[in-house]
Amino acid sequence: MSHNSLALTSAPEAQTTADTIPQTYAHALRGATIIPANTSEAIYAGTRELLALMLEQNDIVVEQIASAFFTVTLDLNAAFPAKAARQIGWKHVALLCATEIPVPGAMPMCLRVLVHFNATRPRASYRNIYIHGAEHLLDDDLATP
Repeated sequence: MSHNSLALTSAPEAQTTADTIPQTYAHALRGATIIPANTSEAIYAGTRELLALMLEQNDIVVEQIASAFFTVTLDLNAAFPAKAARQIGWKHVALLCATEIPVPGAMPMCLRVLVHFNATRPRASYRNIYIHGAEHLLDDDLATP
C-alpha cells in the first residue's frame, strides 16, 4: 500500500449493527424572548433563561445540540447572545448571531434562536418556547390571510 492511501479496518468487536444503535433524528427548535433593555447583562440573562427553558421543557442535554442560530432586532446591539450560551456550557456547539430583517412594525427588543439537535424522539414531542411577550410572534403564524 502506498503512503498516500489509507486502509480502514475495524476489529469485529467494534462493529455494530443497526439494531443496536438507537435511531436518531435531526430536529430544530425555535425560541424567542423580549429583552427588557439593550445592555449586555439583559441580553445575557434573557438568552440564558430562554436556552435553559428550551432544554428543560424538552428534556434535551447540551451534548445533543449541534448548532444554534441567534437573531436580534436592530435595537439589541450591546452583546452577542452566543456569549451567554458559552456561559452556560455550550462549549462545543456551533453558534452564530445575526440581526433580523428590520420589517416596519415588527416586534422590538426581540431575541430569537433556532437550535439544531439530535434525538431519538419524534418531532411532535418537542415544543418551541416563546416567553416575555414573544408569544405574540405566533399571532402571525395563526393569522388568516
